[in-house]
Amino acid sequence: MSDSLHQFVEEFALAYEAAGIPRTAGRILGWLMVCDPPEQTASQLMEALGTSKASVSTMTRLLVQMHLIERVPRRGSRQDYFRIRPGTWSERVKNGLAGLSLYKSLAEKGLRLLENAPPERSERLQEMRELYAFFEEELQGLFERYERKKRKRKG
Repeated sequence: MSDSLHQFVEEFALAYEAAGIPRTAGRILGWLMVCDPPEQTASQLMEALGTSKASVSTMTRLLVQMHLIERVPRRGSRQDYFRIRPGTWSERVKNGLAGLSLYKSLAEKGLRLLENAPPERSERLQEMRELYAFFEEELQGLFERYERKKRKRKG
């Protein structure tokens, strides 16, 4: 791996570590984003990343469970190959939108519970509901525009 690719993989790993994913899992993700071929065996991941077999096994299992990568079969091979799941990034945005709806619903439930309380008591919930409602609506629109642009690009 070139120095610039190594640097990219490490930056990718640090970004995902900051989001709560183990650094080695982030390295695997980063490498799978730029490697050639796009499908890699555990041995190839170990060699490229200088990581142990146990670490690759544990982290690829985690990433598969998170639906970020997938195992792909190769005819005639008994090894597992891993790649970034097609559509994984769009799926993560959709899941994030669902999370916004959940938080907005929680705020609405709290507001219903406090409907007879003094207004200052429900200010925090009102702010939460307004914020999540705004982002839910705006991000849904952005995502729909992205999907239209993607379909148009593909023909």
